[in-house]
Order: sequence, then structure tokens, then C-alpha cells
Amino acid sequence: MGLPSGHRADLGTKLEDYVLNPVHGEGRHKARVLESALGITLADAHLLREALLDAAAHSNAVIAKGDNGFGEVYVVRFSMRTARGAATVLSAWIVRHGEDFPRLTSCYVA
Repeated sequence: MGLPSGHRADLGTKLEDYVLNPVHGEGRHKARVLESALGITLADAHLLREALLDAAAHSNAVIAKGDNGFGEVYVVRFSMRTARGAATVLSAWIVRHGEDFPRLTSCYVA
């Protein structure tokens, strides 16, 4: 099973504002691990963005977690390799009630 309408996935500013933000209260931990494992920082956000969009559109490693009250939640697992290293990345998505495309809610090194 793929991510519903994965080819229309929306990342918004989740990477810059949260996942790769070294001063965000919760995101800073994800940012530290992504930098350590893959060498990805805010300056390299485009690399993670491309990998997330590719996984959203093409991965079959998708787990449907059910409705959380706001919409249907999914987890997409994919492998990512950079010059610094390789890691499994988990990305969390939601298709909100009344919408027909997934939005990124989080991602982190598994």
C-alpha cells in the first residue's frame, strides 16, 4: 500500500521550522540526530525534502495508523544515503478530514 495521493504530499515548512531546527524545543533532538547520522542540517534541507517527497510518492513501506480525530495518520519508512552515512528514516503523515492529500507531521532517524 502506498501513501494516499503521495504524489501531492505537502511538507509545508515542517523541515525548517521543526525537524531541522536546532533551537526548537522538540525538533532540536531530531535535528541533532539527522546531522549526526546523515550530515543533514538546515542548509541541506533540500536533500531531506527530495527524499521525503520521493518516499511519499513511491514507497510501499507505508503503515496506516488509523484516524487520530483530525484525520488518517500514516507512517512511511525509507532508507536514505548521503556522503556522511546511511539511515532508515521514519516520516509521519496525516490526511486531514476534508482534505485529499498528505501533510508531513514529523520525520526522524529510526
